[in-house]
Amino acid sequence: MADRYLHLTGTAPGRFLTRRLGLPQPAPLRRWTLETPRLEGPLLHLTAGASAVTGVAEALSRSGLPVVGDTDRPAAIVLDATGVATAAGLGDVHGALHPVVRSLAPGGRIVALGTVPSPDDHHQAAAQQALEGFVRSLGKETGRGSTVQLVRIPVGGAAQAAESTLRFLLSPRSAYVSGQVIELTTATPGPGPAADPAAPLTGRTALVTGAARGIGAAVASVLARDGARVIVLDVPGAREELERTADRLGATALPLDITAPDAAGRIAAAVPDGLDVLVHNAGITRDRRLANMPSDRWASVIEVNLDSVLRTTDELLKAGVIARGGRIVATASIAGIAGNTGQTNYAASKAGIIGLVRSLGPRAAADHGVTVNAVAPGFIETRMTAAVPLFIREAGRRMNSLSQGGLPVDVAEAVAWFAQPDSTAVNGQVLRVCGQSLLGA
Repeated sequence: MADRYLHLTGTAPGRFLTRRLGLPQPAPLRRWTLETPRLEGPLLHLTAGASAVTGVAEALSRSGLPVVGDTDRPAAIVLDATGVATAAGLGDVHGALHPVVRSLAPGGRIVALGTVPSPDDHHQAAAQQALEGFVRSLGKETGRGSTVQLVRIPVGGAAQAAESTLRFLLSPRSAYVSGQVIELTTATPGPGPAADPAAPLTGRTALVTGAARGIGAAVASVLARDGARVIVLDVPGAREELERTADRLGATALPLDITAPDAAGRIAAAVPDGLDVLVHNAGITRDRRLANMPSDRWASVIEVNLDSVLRTTDELLKAGVIARGGRIVATASIAGIAGNTGQTNYAASKAGIIGLVRSLGPRAAADHGVTVNAVAPGFIETRMTAAVPLFIREAGRRMNSLSQGGLPVDVAEAVAWFAQPDSTAVNGQVLRVCGQSLLGA
C-alpha cells in the first residue's frame, strides 16, 4: 500500500508544511538494486584510542567502499572503539564523531566497532556497554535516512569475522536496520567473500516456509537472486499463489502444512542432497485480548509459529538433513520483544523464537556446524498491515527512527546476509528489521 505521507514530504509544499507543524520528515530509503548496488561515496575510518582487534583496515578494504582517513562527505563512517576500556575513554568516541557526524551523506551509515563487555573487568564492561546506549541514541538523531549500528568483535579477535556483517551494514541492503547491536562469536571465519559477489549463495539449497506471498515470497526471491536453489513451502490452501511464486523464481513448490506430523520427513524427501538454508517464516495471527481469547486461538498460533519450528528444526538437525555450514533463520517479531495489545498468543510465540535462537545457536554450531539466527520485523508494508485501521497504521509507520514502514525486501536482505557462507561468526543473533522502532529495546 502506498505511503502517501512519505510522498507528500518529498514535495516542496509538503516539506514546508510538515516542518512548520513539527511533523516527522521521512527520507526515501535507498535500497539495493542492480543499478545501485552500493553506497555512493567513501568510507571514513576513525579510531577511538588503540584498537583491541586486528585486521580492521583489511576488513574495511573489502567492504565495497573506498576507505579514507579524511573526507568532507562520507557515505559511511566506521569508528573502531574496541579499545575503549574506561569511562574517560568514551571521550575519544565523542572526539572522533563530533566533528564529522553532520557531514554524513543522506542515507549514510555509521558503524561502531566494540567488544564484548568483560565479566571480569567492570570498568571495561561499563565503557563497552555505554557504546550501546550511545549508538541507539545516535540512531535517533542522524535523520535523512541514515542508520547507526554497533558490532561487537570478541576481545583479541580478528576483524575478519566481521567482514560479511560490515558488507551488509555498509550497503543499501540494510536500509531499514538501525540502532542494532550485533555480537559476533569466536567461530572460525567462513570461506570469505564469494567468488561472485552478486551470487554468494550459488550452489546452496534453501527452503522457505510461508513463501506463497508477503515476506516469505520476498525472502525466496532474494535468496534466488543471490544464486540459491530455492524450495518454497506453504499450506496446500495457498497452492495457487505458491506455484505462481515458484514459477516466477524458477523455484520448486512444496505444498505442505508445516504443522503436519510428517512435515520434517517430507521436507527431507524434497531435498535428497541436503539443505543448506532453512528459513522458518510461516506464521499466523489470531488476535484478541486474553480475556476474550478461546483456547483454540491460543493453541493454533503457538502450534504454527513456535511448536512446528521447534519440532521440524530438531528432526532435520537430528537426521543430518541440514548440511554442515548450514544456516537456520527464523522469523521473530518486535511483538515478541515489546509485546502488543491483543497479541498475547502471537507475542508469546515470537518471544519463544528468540529463546530458541539464543539457546540452540551455540549448540547447533558445536554439534552440527550450523548457525541459528532470527529476524524480528517491525512495521512492514504487507497485505496484513494494509488492513490495519488508518490511524494505527500511520502510528506504526512513523514510530521509528526512519519515520516510515519497511518493505518485505528489507527483511529478505537480512535473511540473505544470515544465509551467506561467510557469516559463520554471526550466530544466536536476533536482528530487528524495524527502522529502530520506538517500541521495545
